[in-house]
Amino acid sequence: PLSPQTFNATNVTKLCPDAQCLFAFYGGETAYHRYLVALQFFNVFMFFWLANFVIALGQVTLAGAFASYYWAFKKPDDMPAFPLFSAFGRALRYHTGSLAFGSLVLAVVQVIRVTLEYLDHRLKAAENKFAKFLLSCLKCCFWCLEKFIKFLNRNAYIMIAIYGTNFCASARNAFFLLMRNIIRVAVLDKVTDFLFFLGKLLIVGSVG
Repeated sequence: PLSPQTFNATNVTKLCPDAQCLFAFYGGETAYHRYLVALQFFNVFMFFWLANFVIALGQVTLAGAFASYYWAFKKPDDMPAFPLFSAFGRALRYHTGSLAFGSLVLAVVQVIRVTLEYLDHRLKAAENKFAKFLLSCLKCCFWCLEKFIKFLNRNAYIMIAIYGTNFCASARNAFFLLMRNIIRVAVLDKVTDFLFFLGKLLIVGSVG
């Protein structure tokens, strides 16, 4: 068999001058193995981005279907024949970029949270109290930031479904609308959570 040490002494180089005999080192010397960590990081990021995009698409579709019923002047004459499919088509045709951008912002925060959790797991054996305290503060801050972005995104998607504006304008309008009605929003949020809880109990009880 040929080897890199004896390859130049064979007749192969005379028959084919461009031929080479190279040895690929075991243990990951290819470009794929060198960038394996970056590729895994990219996989995690794309997973979060696509998952958030699917959730955003569902939220905009539901908001569009509800809005077509709520804003119909004469019900059911002014409503589309299939409100859910009509809202889904509008979301895909006109609002894909807005949904992708909103999902991207949330995915970046979630990837940072995953990175912090990984660092916390690596630092469990360390004795540096300050590093642990700083990491805990960062985890708490990014957890709060993720909850806030999820809440703001959901309301921005509702504004997108109603008015058709882009994500930034919808998020700004939704934020100022919530600030003008902060007491109503807090009360309504708790009431709807309680109603959803009763609905879940009813469904589980009926199925049981």
